[in-house]
Amino acid sequence: MKKLILLSTMAALLFSCGGNKQAQEEQETAPAVEEPAKTKVEMVAEPVFNIVTSMGTIKVKLYEDTPLHKENFCKLVEENFFNGIMFHRVIKGFMIQVGDPLTKDPAADPKTYGTGGPGYTIPAEILPNHRHIKGALCAARKGDTANPARESSGSQFYIVQDEAGCASLDGDYTIFGETLEGFDVIDAIASVATDQRNRPAEDIIIEKIEQVLPDAQ
Repeated sequence: MKKLILLSTMAALLFSCGGNKQAQEEQETAPAVEEPAKTKVEMVAEPVFNIVTSMGTIKVKLYEDTPLHKENFCKLVEENFFNGIMFHRVIKGFMIQVGDPLTKDPAADPKTYGTGGPGYTIPAEILPNHRHIKGALCAARKGDTANPARESSGSQFYIVQDEAGCASLDGDYTIFGETLEGFDVIDAIASVATDQRNRPAEDIIIEKIEQVLPDAQ
């Protein structure tokens, strides 16, 4: 009888060890979670992109004479950095601002929106031939006291909705592109209801940014 109990115990242990080994093998061979494929961006002198938002599409081009900002924007598009980011600051008669990755984090406090970025800044490329025209793409930045070199945020940018309202900013911020189509979308975003922090009452996001190649323009 004792021999029978001993054999039963050994069988149970072998089964248990075999099960653990199988579970370990399954865990080790489980397929890794795939990250979203990067978006391929073709570098051209003045690349054109469709900024596809939840309220419509804004078609923009980047300037050749602000290469640091152009290359950084293209890099972030390739990384799908902007996908899902919210417009966190909207002021009618002024501009609409976007590009803070904190707005994609469900755990982030909305009070911190506008403080996030990719962890670096870009040297200023402020040129006299670029003005805050309607639809201009401009790099956000910290104020002169904290940022005397006027370096740009690594990812946050604003789009001018009203030229007169932004005219006083000429010469103070890097302007690295302009809108070609979708001015009505800019106006629509600028017209939404906002809270006391100028944050839209309802989330407005960039769904994706896709390059428009020269032969498709």
